[in-house]
Amino acid sequence: MNVILLTDMEKLGEKYDVVSVKPGYGRNFLIPKRMAIIANATNMARLEDFRARKAAENAKLVDEFTVVKDKIEATPLKIAAKAGTSGKIFGSVTNVQVAQALAEQLGVEVDRKIIDMPDEIKELGEYVANIKLHKEVVAAAKLEVFAD
Repeated sequence: MNVILLTDMEKLGEKYDVVSVKPGYGRNFLIPKRMAIIANATNMARLEDFRARKAAENAKLVDEFTVVKDKIEATPLKIAAKAGTSGKIFGSVTNVQVAQALAEQLGVEVDRKIIDMPDEIKELGEYVANIKLHKEVVAAAKLEVFAD
């Protein structure tokens, strides 16, 4: 049975992909929970029209996020942290603090969940955090952690 996915499914596919599933799985789980629709001729035609519109919207979004990416990569973020004399931080710098620094210093609001931090920032110094603004746009934010 071929279905069109309406949501991202981890091991099955991404939103609007046409996938083949077992009939019982599609009929008894995916379709009733509105996670998929049957891939018949009508729905496939609607999908192609929708994909064309989405491609244009996606290109516009990528352009907007590229501008934000350039802004993030141009300026290093300064993050204050309480630290001992040896340079070790009391606690660690988290993605919440990075999101706050982005909002305060650059005026860029991002969700903390899209910030991919390096292992753990437990010492003063310079680090790089990846911010996944879009599937195609990832910004590398430079972080300068200094003693408060």
